[in-house]
Amino acid sequence: MEPGEDQSVVTAFGSRLRDDAEANGYGELAAHLEARARQMPGFVDFKTFVADDGERVSLVTFDSVAHHEAWRDDPEHRAAQEQGRRAFYLTSSVTVCRVLRRRHFDARDRFPSQGEP
Repeated sequence: MEPGEDQSVVTAFGSRLRDDAEANGYGELAAHLEARARQMPGFVDFKTFVADDGERVSLVTFDSVAHHEAWRDDPEHRAAQEQGRRAFYLTSSVTVCRVLRRRHFDARDRFPSQGEP
């Protein structure tokens, strides 16, 4: 892919949960919001990683700025953001990025027996 060909948008959402987040319903709401994002037009991917120190990062990818903005502006998503600030997050940050370049390597493409159990 050449620079500028892809209009994908990746949101990196970082957070640290409060001690009472799970008791306040974080897990259920997070699962619901992920399922909702996956149903949105232009959805590409949603992955969450948790560091050893408890910091969490979710990477959410949409295929275009317009689809990303539709997710950003979704009323349920907006309500969940507010609930997160009130009841779940000790800290949070959002970084939105346009994909400038993408490369992919998968050894299974060249060596199909690799990675097979």
